[in-house]
Amino acid sequence: MAAGKAQKLHGEGCVMGFVYRKATISDSERIAGLFEEMLRTIYHTQDVEGYENGYLDKFFSAGDDLIYVAELEKELVAFLSVEVYREEGYIYLDDLSVTAECRNQGIGTKLISLAEDYAESTGIPAIVLHVEKANKRAHELYRKCGYSDYEDQGKRIMMVKELRK
Repeated sequence: MAAGKAQKLHGEGCVMGFVYRKATISDSERIAGLFEEMLRTIYHTQDVEGYENGYLDKFFSAGDDLIYVAELEKELVAFLSVEVYREEGYIYLDDLSVTAECRNQGIGTKLISLAEDYAESTGIPAIVLHVEKANKRAHELYRKCGYSDYEDQGKRIMMVKELRK
């Protein structure tokens, strides 16, 4: 399957050896581990609390929320969780984590692109996210992807990207 066509299917594709797809419930444990790795990286501590028990279940129900993952040799190396707020007119990028060994290879950019394609396919005109001020690398990534600072909220910044006007 051509990579361009795979992107249109919202969840499958391969770029530079990485396979991109929608997560399944069987990915939950690894997603939780990547989330904890992200927190340790941002806050420079090993003492972090992961997701509450059952939190990820909403991404595997029949609703619109989903998680995109990236795999390398059948191992999950990254994920991006996407929450849909139809009535409010935006999707929310909740958590993005790329394992340390795979950073700076375009994985985060690709996952964001998949989320943007998903938003456009559902007619949702905007994407919102928060980035911790301490996470300068992520803030720069989002800016490069076209997101603008919208509101300073103390320890974090709300960012927005309008997909269509």
